[in-house]
Amino acid sequence: MSPTPEQRRAARHQLGTGSSAPAARRGPSGGRKKPITVDAIISTAFGIVEAEGYDALTMRRVATALETGPSSLYAHVVNKEDLDELLIGRLCAEIELPEPDPATWRQQIAGVCTQLRDQYLRYPGISRAAFAAAPSNLDTLRVGEGMLAILLAGGIDPQIAAWALDSLSLYVNAYSLEVSLASSRIGRGDDGWVVSRDELLRRFAALPDTFPHTRRYAAELTAGTVHDRFDFTIGLMIDGLPGAR
Repeated sequence: MSPTPEQRRAARHQLGTGSSAPAARRGPSGGRKKPITVDAIISTAFGIVEAEGYDALTMRRVATALETGPSSLYAHVVNKEDLDELLIGRLCAEIELPEPDPATWRQQIAGVCTQLRDQYLRYPGISRAAFAAAPSNLDTLRVGEGMLAILLAGGIDPQIAAWALDSLSLYVNAYSLEVSLASSRIGRGDDGWVVSRDELLRRFAALPDTFPHTRRYAAELTAGTVHDRFDFTIGLMIDGLPGAR
């Protein structure tokens, strides 16, 4: 008897791989189409997110792109949540983890966070797939293991390191989602919600006298790029950890 999708998923977690045996195509054109595999599903899903954004990603949309029906996908992927986990795992597999160094742990943990940010920003909105999910994919867990090792090398108490890992990951996910949403609105020409710094300065300057601090410090409030703010926040979170060396 062939393994169920749930058994295939469990096997992927044990082996740390997204591969699977190809499913045979049916129908008169079956022999001319590429076989369906987990890798093919993942690659197709990434293509959809890159071109249309994460909101466009559904099992039916992936099936259409692969010229098959959704039922063919369920032989390899349990459901949309399973696909989400595979996508995040594939991105995490490309993260380079340094050997933990007590002398440079701050730079190391910030560097891993930056890599995660850059991976998420390649695919608009995909960091949503990492929210409210307990990771079980080995590639995703590998990144968590590496980040925890870096924090521990910095002399952080294990409990604080564990919570710091959660906080840093949550910030990276949220930051990436916000940047993706802003970029999407700009792409749609929705200038009413995403404005330039000059326009924001003009709006702040036009505020009534009941906003004295916002008017006076408008330049500071609008200074820097989004990545400048990312670096500042990550640094603030790391430097604020109790017991850090």
